Amino acid sequence: LAAFWERFLQPGDAWRQQVHKLYQSGRFVMIRVLLPAWAITYFLKYHLQKSPHGVVMSNPRIFPGDRILETGEIMPPLRDEHHKHH
Repeated sequence: LAAFWERFLQPGDAWRQQVHKLYQSGRFVMIRVLLPAWAITYFLKYHLQKSPHGVVMSNPRIFPGDRILETGEIMPPLRDEHHKHH
């Protein structure tokens, strides 16, 4: 077992070079591709767009006499409420 570890951990082995190459390429992709793409997307989404994604605009209030576009229905006038107190 000791002989295996002696050969396995020798400097300059192919697995060390492969791991280092994988590390370098992963670092390049992260720093040069993913982080700038995320930063640009974040800036465009939260600083330049008029209404960010996910914000729901509320519909205007409906008043008596208004026409509902989808059904063509006209809202009837409000009922007068007669209060017997004060």
